[in-house]
Amino acid sequence: MKMKLAVKDARCRVIRAPLSSPFRIATGQHDFLENVFLTVELNNGIKGFGEAAVATHITGETIPQTLSNLEDIARAFRGCDVSEPLALLGAMRLKLKGNHAALAAVEMAVLDALARYLRIPFWKLFGPKASVVATDITIVIGTLKEAEAGAKDFYKRGFRSFKIKVGRDIDLDFKRVLAVQRLAPKAAIILDANQSFTADAMLVFLRQLRAKGVATSLIEQPVPKKDIEGLSKVTRLARTLVCADESAGSILDVKKLIRKKAVTAVNIKFMKTGILESMEIASFARQNGLGLMMGAMMESSLAITAAAQFAAGLGCFQFIDLDTTFFIKGKMARSPYLDRRGVFSFSETSGGIGITV
Repeated sequence: MKMKLAVKDARCRVIRAPLSSPFRIATGQHDFLENVFLTVELNNGIKGFGEAAVATHITGETIPQTLSNLEDIARAFRGCDVSEPLALLGAMRLKLKGNHAALAAVEMAVLDALARYLRIPFWKLFGPKASVVATDITIVIGTLKEAEAGAKDFYKRGFRSFKIKVGRDIDLDFKRVLAVQRLAPKAAIILDANQSFTADAMLVFLRQLRAKGVATSLIEQPVPKKDIEGLSKVTRLARTLVCADESAGSILDVKKLIRKKAVTAVNIKFMKTGILESMEIASFARQNGLGLMMGAMMESSLAITAAAQFAAGLGCFQFIDLDTTFFIKGKMARSPYLDRRGVFSFSETSGGIGITV
């Protein structure tokens, strides 16, 4: 690629959007979407867009930190050549060590601009053909009535995979899982503990569910992220796939998990590792026989659509967890490629991600 594509301007801003209800997990909750968005404009007028979804209760990153870092990057970007994106983004990775949400926004914006310039859909940067991907839907931490209402609503819409957040009240969690199984009888059940169990407590919980006829497709991050021995124990004894999320914050983490045979699947998120390292993790995990989930933080339609195109282009993900737009109110929730059943289709995709902020 011999073209000269310079960055004419780069800008970032914080955007808020309301949620239909709080998004609760065992370790915290989102009451609204508040993310930092980056716009990169090339010298030919083409713009690319990126999003940094900050989840302080999960990663420790903050909005002020992310905004400040992206403002620094925006100033440094001006005049940079994006025709060799790997070299440019490699330099940005070094500048954003410890702030991977900001890194994800930078990589997303540059690759979006490049794909728009090349007049190819975003997914084509990652593979020759886009598969159709369907997201699960999350039943957040809450009351039994809330779980029942969510299961009824989303099952009626056509969702056939339910991810149930557990970990604050085990007795209530048990009733919530049974309720979803009863009200969504043909749906796959995924449990996400967000680090809230011990290995032994998780194994007891799973045995109790099996006794009631509940078969889980996957259990995600059952124990604290540094408890690799606990992960290994659950993996050996759980009789279902065990997926690392918080424990898999880098390619080095994933290699360690594989060496210790600690998990059978990995959840990849742009906001944990950026896009380029996500590609590396996906490739390495596949080579070593791990299952793959494509996940997200509390992200708008921009980052969610980018992640869905990434998964569709690679075509190697068994689990898709890209449902946060169903919890957002307003235009930040709208993706032209996502239907009310949670199915993404990119058969008529235009250049880039296809979302303008």
